[in-house]
Amino acid sequence: MRSYKHKLSATLWLIIVNSVLFAAMFPLLLTGNFVEFIAIKPINIINGKYLWTIVTSMFMHAGFFHLFINMMSLFFLGSFLEQIIGKKRFLWLYFISGISASLLFVLLAFVFQRDMNALAVGASGAIFGLAGCIAVLTPKLKVYIMPFPFPLPMWIASIIALSVLWLASAAAGLPIGNTAHLGGLIAGLLFGFYLRIKYRRKVIMLNRLLGLK
Repeated sequence: MRSYKHKLSATLWLIIVNSVLFAAMFPLLLTGNFVEFIAIKPINIINGKYLWTIVTSMFMHAGFFHLFINMMSLFFLGSFLEQIIGKKRFLWLYFISGISASLLFVLLAFVFQRDMNALAVGASGAIFGLAGCIAVLTPKLKVYIMPFPFPLPMWIASIIALSVLWLASAAAGLPIGNTAHLGGLIAGLLFGFYLRIKYRRKVIMLNRLLGLK
């Protein structure tokens, strides 16, 4: 008899890691003593301090609702994209997008001399990178986003999602890392265009198989 080992997808592993780290570290963050060792803070990065937070900030969240929304988005976007581009490319994209999100967050804070002491955490920068890549590879793919009751093409949904968050944070003063989201989205778009050019025929075939042509 043959024995088969079920391997978890990279998407599920990322969800598990994010969830476990949140459960382990969030109680410590509430004390305020460990925040700067995990969350990214522009003034620290500019001064060459706590550089590892460029990565660690991707795996921590500000609360359960923040974690839940991001992990739901990661599950739906990641499960789809990972099947298309494979586990290795998917993980590369996730980390490149997350790091790009952190770096743009720091860069724009420095350029405009605003929010230099703001702390940022969350996987949403990396997740926007996944959305950007999908938007390039399968732009006509229909998805649902709040609060629209009808599906929208992926490329439109990505723009609307970023715009809605930006407007919500401006109108209500919500602490949303919009520049980080933008950094992740740009990285995802660039990665998507790279794949679309390099694997042009495969991308065309993929869209035909999905009925998007």
